[in-house]
Amino acid sequence: MKKLIWMVAGLFLACNSSQKTVTKEADANAPVDPKVYAETITEAELKEHLYVYASDEFEGRETGQPGQKKAIAYLKAEYETLGIPPAKSNGDYFQKVPIEISNIPVGKLRVDKSDFPLGEHVLTFSKAQSVNNEIVYVGYGIENENYSDYQGMGIAGKLVLMKTGEPMNANGTYIISGSSDKSIWSNMSESLGKRLQLAEDKGALGVLYYDQENFPRFKSRFDYMRNNSNGRMSLKNGEADSFSSLFIDGTLARELLPTIESDHTPKKIEARVTLDFESSNEEVDSENVAAFIQGKDKPNEYIIISSHLDHIGITPEGEINNGADDDGSGTVALLEIAEAFKKAKDAGNGPRRSIVFLHVTGEEKGLLGSEYYTDFDPIFPLANTVTNLNIDMVGRIDPKRDGDRNYIYLIGSDKLSTELHELSEEVNSKYTQLELDYTYNDENDPNRFYYRSDHYNFAKNNIPIIFYFNGTHDDYHRPGDTPDKINYDLLENRTRLIFYTAWELANRANPVIVDKAAD
Repeated sequence: MKKLIWMVAGLFLACNSSQKTVTKEADANAPVDPKVYAETITEAELKEHLYVYASDEFEGRETGQPGQKKAIAYLKAEYETLGIPPAKSNGDYFQKVPIEISNIPVGKLRVDKSDFPLGEHVLTFSKAQSVNNEIVYVGYGIENENYSDYQGMGIAGKLVLMKTGEPMNANGTYIISGSSDKSIWSNMSESLGKRLQLAEDKGALGVLYYDQENFPRFKSRFDYMRNNSNGRMSLKNGEADSFSSLFIDGTLARELLPTIESDHTPKKIEARVTLDFESSNEEVDSENVAAFIQGKDKPNEYIIISSHLDHIGITPEGEINNGADDDGSGTVALLEIAEAFKKAKDAGNGPRRSIVFLHVTGEEKGLLGSEYYTDFDPIFPLANTVTNLNIDMVGRIDPKRDGDRNYIYLIGSDKLSTELHELSEEVNSKYTQLELDYTYNDENDPNRFYYRSDHYNFAKNNIPIIFYFNGTHDDYHRPGDTPDKINYDLLENRTRLIFYTAWELANRANPVIVDKAAD
């Protein structure tokens, strides 16, 4: 109710202003004209930066690889040259991001004195280690309002054995549906997750899941992952998984319970079952880069301007994916915006709010650097972070698009804050006159770009965002994405738009109102 009251109050105040957002704030605070600082953002400097940052020397900036180390060293040196301090209080520009490459574990399962090596009769995709003197058989592992395989079976801290299928009556009908029709419990794709989650919610240590028909399918996936040297990167889990999911075939199932095919009655099984599967994940050394300019009278309110510093490295054939547009363009734009704000500060016109210049790693691996920042180690409190402006690919032209070449796609500006969207429109009208294209802002856009760049990790925390994007092109994620193909006049104008928007956000009386908070 309080939230609603404040929202209504904010809207009332906004609606009773007779002037537009930008003009109103300018009159209230009498700021200097930011144009003199915006004009320090030039084609020449953007080009100079990008021909270094997206050069072959940086080897495609693959997360954790030598090229990415060269990239962060370049960014650090630039901020030091500009005299913009690190965001971290310890004076370090680098925020370590714990990443690992997920590989198939190694080890075996032992039943009494019989060993079952991983990959033959038992499969698991993560570390699992425990010693169990008994296991609990729960039949089909099903529970709903009319039926339960868990009745009277205490499974907290126990390893559970279950099988696929669902219970039937003596007349051949299914107990769950009460008819000859199978329920969703007979659909592996729908029911497997439900079974595992149900056991975990009841406190089980893990599940041994027997499904002879689908075991080859699980094994095919397992073999692919084991034979594929390029494991998936993810944030390293600081805590060992407490719940284990293991898939077993008929040989191992019958070793545990010889009558498992015909026996549907839950029971405890006396057997010494040892899980000995060790992780073989590889740690990846990677980092975000963060600098900031402290606000002069609202220093504890933060605007984060972000871009991703990484790209996809070198192809198997040895060609370098330079990533000039993706996201070299966003990276150099961010450097130029930072320089413009620093010149303003040096002239005594620093921002009222603090500005954070955040270059994140691992975007190409699943938005890992921004996820780590928002979900695990925000340098500044998210509760005090008022906006994120995210820059990802702003140097090229979408060949599929008709219309003025002086455009930019905007995504997300209206998702959480009507006021932010209106401010963005007014800033553009006042200063840069780009064609603002909202094609990819459509909820039904099949590309789902709103979920595919680093702004999303801020948006999911109800921090208003704008994602600046030029669209894809034939060189997207290919070696042809090189600095010579960048439209530097457009990159200049787009970068200035972002600077002007950040300037207004940093110097207005109040943060933009979140009037469309996500659940």
